[in-house]
Amino acid sequence: MPAIVGSIQIVSIGSSAVMHVGDCYSITPTSTTKTFAGAGSFNTGDGLFVENHHSATNTWDSDQADQNISGFLL
Repeated sequence: MPAIVGSIQIVSIGSSAVMHVGDCYSITPTSTTKTFAGAGSFNTGDGLFVENHHSATNTWDSDQADQNISGFLL
């Protein structure tokens, strides 16, 4: 079924983002990342109080690769 789309404003699209307007069969982004962060790093909101007396982030990873991308689906 055809899509009817009104006005669109795009402010920013990141390097691994997906932007699609209209009809689509499949959207398959092909990007992976690994993030290490300490205690309280991703807290959001108003009036937060985070008290971390001792925080240590373990970044050691025994395997060689995580979330391998092996091919593209078209």
